[in-house]
Amino acid sequence: MKQIIFLFSTILFLFMETNAKNIIKLNPPDTSRGLPLMSALAQRSSAKEFDSSEIDIKDISDLLWAANGINRQKDENRTASSAANSQDINIYLFTKNAVFLYSSTNHTLEEKVKGDHRLAISGSQTEFANAPAFFLIVSDHSKFKYGDETQRHTWGAIDGGLVAQNICLFASSVGMAARPRITMDYNKIRELLKLKDSQQMLLNVIVSYKKQ
Repeated sequence: MKQIIFLFSTILFLFMETNAKNIIKLNPPDTSRGLPLMSALAQRSSAKEFDSSEIDIKDISDLLWAANGINRQKDENRTASSAANSQDINIYLFTKNAVFLYSSTNHTLEEKVKGDHRLAISGSQTEFANAPAFFLIVSDHSKFKYGDETQRHTWGAIDGGLVAQNICLFASSVGMAARPRITMDYNKIRELLKLKDSQQMLLNVIVSYKKQ
């Protein structure tokens, strides 16, 4: 009986340890960094070359918070507005190690798929496949409480554009390279992430340090 209890405890511990490793707690946002907005706008551009160096967790944390993090804790309102405050946007981060899902509520990354899937997110533009970070923006139309299919597609696209612009402006403000794109292997990514029918892949944004 003791052996059974010990075995069960060991399995439970390993299960908990594995789960714990699947969640990355991000750093609190540094809201004092970066250029003033007008300077960031003046320097914003879509990069054509990307450095392959991994992005520091501090920069990933600030990027995700800038994209769609919570900036008003009382009502969990975000840095990017959404149609009727539907909060329909999900952000997936593709890296060389895994694909993660960002939680605005907890300011964490949850590992969804292990391995390097940047070739799928780079699509036909394989020259970008070694970039360190791709932020995939997905709208879940089930979050909209009303509207027909056409309206929901429009609202989702607008919401996704706002998030993408937040990413690009943050990158500009701290001297990083960014490029919003619609190119990717939609079918492969839908299958990889097991997306629901209500989830529309909108665009992705490549981010890296500037190539020297």
